Amino acid sequence: MLAHLLGLLTSFVGPLVLYLAKKDESPYVRDQAAEALNFQLTVLIAYVVSWVLAFVLIGFVLMFFLWIGSIIMTIIAAVAANRGERYRYPMNIRFIS
Repeated sequence: MLAHLLGLLTSFVGPLVLYLAKKDESPYVRDQAAEALNFQLTVLIAYVVSWVLAFVLIGFVLMFFLWIGSIIMTIIAAVAANRGERYRYPMNIRFIS
């Protein structure tokens, strides 16, 4: 749960630190930290693309929906992780498995 919520505050840095610190302690924590890290990296790439598209004005709209969507999906993931469920983000690029 912490890995998912840290993403809201620290982007990919919090999940990365948690992944590196706890990956050998629990397969579940490793899995969820990797999932949160992958999601935050995917969101970062989407923000960069939206920023580039902001020059043609559509990027601002995309950034807004990306921001709202990432908050909603992160909260859903945190609740699922709190219940002990393995959560998979939709549309997530798997950089770390």
